[in-house]
Amino acid sequence: MVELPKSLSPRQLLKLLNTEKNHRSALQLFDEASRHLGYKHSSNVFHHILRRLSDPRFVAHVGRVLEMIQSQKCKCPEDVALTVIKAYAKNSMPDQALNTFQRMGEIFGCVPGIRSYNSLLNSFIESNQWDRAEAFFAYFETVAMVPNLQTYNILIKISCKKKQFEKSKGLLRWMWDKGMKPDKFSYGTLVSSLAKTGNLSDALEVFDEMSERGVNPDVMCYNMLIDGFFKSGDPVKANEMWERLLEDKLVYPNVVTYNVMINGLCKCGKFNESLDIWDRMKKNHRQHDDFTYSTLIHGLSEVGNLDGAKRVYKEMIESGVTPDIVICNTILNGFCKAGMIEECFELWKEMGMFGSRNIRSYNIFIKGLLENGKVDEAISLWEILPEMECPADSTTYGILTHGLCKNGYLNKALQILEEAEQKGGNVDAFAYSTLINALFKDGKLDEVSTVVNMMDRRKCKFNPYVCNALLDGFVKHSKPDRAIEFFSTVSSKGCSPTVVSYNILVNGLCRAERYPEAYVYMKEMLDKGLKPDVITYSLLIDGLCQSKKIDPALRLWHQLLHMGFQPDVTIYNIIIHGLCSSGKVEYCLQLYLKIRKTNCVNLVTHNTIMDGLYKTGDCERASKIWNYILEDGLQPDIISYNVTLKGLCSYGRITDALGLLDEALRHGVVPTAITWDILVRAVLICGA
Repeated sequence: MVELPKSLSPRQLLKLLNTEKNHRSALQLFDEASRHLGYKHSSNVFHHILRRLSDPRFVAHVGRVLEMIQSQKCKCPEDVALTVIKAYAKNSMPDQALNTFQRMGEIFGCVPGIRSYNSLLNSFIESNQWDRAEAFFAYFETVAMVPNLQTYNILIKISCKKKQFEKSKGLLRWMWDKGMKPDKFSYGTLVSSLAKTGNLSDALEVFDEMSERGVNPDVMCYNMLIDGFFKSGDPVKANEMWERLLEDKLVYPNVVTYNVMINGLCKCGKFNESLDIWDRMKKNHRQHDDFTYSTLIHGLSEVGNLDGAKRVYKEMIESGVTPDIVICNTILNGFCKAGMIEECFELWKEMGMFGSRNIRSYNIFIKGLLENGKVDEAISLWEILPEMECPADSTTYGILTHGLCKNGYLNKALQILEEAEQKGGNVDAFAYSTLINALFKDGKLDEVSTVVNMMDRRKCKFNPYVCNALLDGFVKHSKPDRAIEFFSTVSSKGCSPTVVSYNILVNGLCRAERYPEAYVYMKEMLDKGLKPDVITYSLLIDGLCQSKKIDPALRLWHQLLHMGFQPDVTIYNIIIHGLCSSGKVEYCLQLYLKIRKTNCVNLVTHNTIMDGLYKTGDCERASKIWNYILEDGLQPDIISYNVTLKGLCSYGRITDALGLLDEALRHGVVPTAITWDILVRAVLICGA
């Protein structure tokens, strides 16, 4: 704290306050002087401290300063009262602003003029108190207070905030008619509001009117229109406004303009153009700010233009600007995605020097190392986390578990989760589900049980991803009983089975040909208010068809149609394959012709019905299917050729088969071992 001289004057105090940049320290200095023996503040000192107290952190102190002014009977000009009213307006405190206005004579010894009236009117608007604002404006006439240009600008602001844009335009016309020339603020308020609400054609029309009326737009008008056009997805119009600004001899782009252009061009993917704007900004000696750097670095890094990002980053360092954590993390992420590990380590060292590392930085780098196969380096980084006083979060554990599993380090991933259990680490369901999937894939079912027990001990809530991973793993390893056993416990583990959960279980039971149980779980779905989807039905129907249980499959099919489901091409293919396999080719053909009219067929559908017809000896209709394939704009694949070759060969049409083989080769279709087996067998049998 500065030591005050014994004989303190307001001028000396004002000098000390001006040198104190910290608002809190300035207030303490003011309070210390208030207690100084034989000293009284002047109106200039009061004005200075009140301007500083408009900061939201200190506005609560304004009231006691006003009491001090009144108790000292310090006569102040209207400017001091205006500062107080504006401070309250800025902090959405209209009642305090009104109280100050009403007591101006009592507190400051001055009478409110038009500026004070305008400031209070604006205070009501800033707090969205439209009715009070309009009522107060009506009061102007009562006290014979003549509105000025600023008053009408505030009224335009009211209309714009209420989105009454036609009313705002009407006010502008009225002002011209009454000989009160609107200024750039009158028009700028309307242009800005129209642009913000997406009414860009109207905003441009008002902007053009400014020039026609001889009102020079300021750079804010240009900025709002450029930003509005970019946000509406119209970079061409945005660029046109930029060019108009460059041609305007009375106004020049400011830092905000450059930032709007760079940000807009980056979001449109026009990174070379954004770098051109960057270069122009430097040429015109406009100071880049943090937003400029971060926007450009983020945009360039996201699209992989890391040379550009490095260039901007280097210039940032050379200009003496210390990059913040967000900028460092952005470029680090870009390097990691591009596999530029050497650059990552260089940047990481610099981030340490700048003090620009947080847990997100570690997460990005660990993920990048793991994705690039640098497992030992990733583990080393993980191990120093406690020393850096940067505790791992759930994302860290998720990234580490996923990366280790992907690189085949399942035991290490399991060890890390076990250590987390002992140390109380923040592990979420994603890490557990990742490890469970990997263990199942590797056939380590005992270790899966270890992970489940670990989750139970930590009272970790099982979410559908974990539950479904476990169900799917048991099913794929042909352990339907273990799947059923686990399924019966999911509710007690805090998880509600989803349609996907039931589908996995139904699929497992169908694969094991345990159809009655599959039906039971399907009924359970309905009882719980879950609606079986097309996948549920297709799994059951496919299972029944595979087991040659065609009649139950057809009953389920008709039930599906009766319930209003719209089958997709997959389920149609299942039914057609089942019908063909059971010899119901005529029924199958009717269904095929019906769905072909609705374009709900693909090459698999054509191949299946064609194979069925050949098997029944109906070569003529089978050849028609081949023509349908071509009519539908599809290209026969090797399965199409194999089906047809087998059909032709089975009826001794070897010459036709060999001709078809030539056609396949001409179309670039590569024969498989099955193709040659079909032809060799046919030649041997027929003795050709």
